[in-house]
This record gives sequence, C-alpha cells and structure tokens, in this order.
Amino acid sequence: MNKTGPIIVIEDDSDDQEILDEIFKELDFKNEIIYFKEGEKALDYLTKTALEPFLILSDINMPKLNGIELREKINTNEDLRIKCIPYLFFTTSGEQKHVVDAYSKSVQGFFVKPNTFEKLKRTIKIIVEYWLECESPNYIK
Repeated sequence: MNKTGPIIVIEDDSDDQEILDEIFKELDFKNEIIYFKEGEKALDYLTKTALEPFLILSDINMPKLNGIELREKINTNEDLRIKCIPYLFFTTSGEQKHVVDAYSKSVQGFFVKPNTFEKLKRTIKIIVEYWLECESPNYIK
C-alpha cells in the first residue's frame, strides 16, 4: 500500500462525486483523488498505470462492470493483488446480499454513505486516517 498514492473513487453519480470532491478538499489529505464513473475504466487505469494507488473507494451499482465484479477482477489479477491496495465499498445500498458478496471477494470494508455532509466527511476522514496508520506487507520499513 502506497500511502502517498492516489485515492481512486469509482462513483457513477456526478452529484456524489462533487460532494466527495468538496469533502476531500476540506480534509486536505495530500493524496491526489482520481474519479471514475465506470468500473471498466477504473480497471483499465489500474492495469496500465505505473502509479500505485493508496486506496480504492467503490460504489456497487455501476453500469457495465459493477463494483463486485470489479473487485473480483482486481483480486484475480496477480499484478494488482500484490500491490495490496485496500478496496472498500462506499455505497448507498446496505443490502445484506451486497455485504456478503463484498466480503466473499475479500473487500477490506463496506460503508453505507451517510445522509449528511458532516457524517460523510467524518466517515471519509476515519477511513483515510485508518489506512494511513495501517501497515501492509510491501511497505513495512
């Protein structure tokens, strides 16, 4: 896990992207934030970039390649799996089937988007700060 790498946000809702962008600006984390509206485009970026992302925040319900399918493709790609990029679902649906499916694909967290700006900001802050403190096999010094 590269703690200085970009945070990848996969979210097909433009309004949610704008709110998250405002939150990340207010929190002033040093990581670049890269947004994707489709899982396929995120996967293409992840397989082709030399950059190693810090973490991935993904919606579940997306066109073409949904979040569960994307997680599975990342988890079965040896080059991506060894990068130890935390993959978290950040979605409006807390449906039990989605939670079970997510954890069966070795997701590192499942969060239902809070319904207020301040709660959403607090949740993002907790997530990022947690992963900044966490160690991963390929970055222990």
